[in-house]
Amino acid sequence: MHIAVVGTGNVGRATAFHILTRGLADELSLVDIKPGLAKAVAEEFKHAAAGLRLETEINWFDKDDDLSGADLIIISAGYPRLPGQRISRRDLAGKNAEIIALLAEVLPPRNPGAKYVVVTNPVDAMATLFKHLSRAGFVISTGTHLETLRMRAKVAEVMGVRRSEVRGFAAGEHGKAATILWSTVRAGGKEVPEGLRREVEDYMKTVSEEIIEGAGATRYGPAAAFAEIVSSMVRNEGRLLSIAAPRRIADLPTEVCVSVPTVVNWELGPDILDKLPRHEVSRIEEAAWAIHETYRRALQHLGME
Repeated sequence: MHIAVVGTGNVGRATAFHILTRGLADELSLVDIKPGLAKAVAEEFKHAAAGLRLETEINWFDKDDDLSGADLIIISAGYPRLPGQRISRRDLAGKNAEIIALLAEVLPPRNPGAKYVVVTNPVDAMATLFKHLSRAGFVISTGTHLETLRMRAKVAEVMGVRRSEVRGFAAGEHGKAATILWSTVRAGGKEVPEGLRREVEDYMKTVSEEIIEGAGATRYGPAAAFAEIVSSMVRNEGRLLSIAAPRRIADLPTEVCVSVPTVVNWELGPDILDKLPRHEVSRIEEAAWAIHETYRRALQHLGME
């Protein structure tokens, strides 16, 4: 299995390291246009691999179009949110659309049949854009799986149970329009009381800003979430995860990548949309419209609409 990570900044580097240490790749390629960065990270990974007794082949490239023959490509290249910037993920759409458009042009010809997992923010709109421009057969975003893990961590805290005892999902958009599917959430087998739900929702939507201000970037939470998606894909684990796959929702004119808990293997399985109460489906539909609007703004920035 040849896995590539395009963009080795904070999140891309941490995600690639998880992929290495979990033994998910026989061949791992790191790509970054900043001269010397991918090489430096690759050299450190080789040292780590020696300590872990791993024989993973590790490659590095300074040019996106030098990558070839990958089975799975994780796209994390882009401009991040920075400390002191009170901006949403959606505000990154214009600048990051330029990067996504370039990658959609250069990656598919040299990586035929590759599957793509998009991490670049605003992730759902950027995955939608990459799918539209590349015409690749398999494109998903990491969606609200990270919100799901943040929600579960906070539920465990407020309910006084182990994290492993919390079940349930977030869905919709990675960002402002994320919604907790409370019908799916249980903590030690119990529902979360109404009086605690607002605290959990607020935490899920705002904790990333706190982390960015204090630590400079989010790294380990996203990396663990994204590596879990990759693991379920390459090992055909069949986990139910809140990834965002292209889907047509309500009266939307085009498909968008919006999160619904879905069975994740090398090919995607069924989702649980038809098992959710109507009010939760409506929240997912609202998120899809918000993602579509960000996608449209990205197209306008590129002069394509």
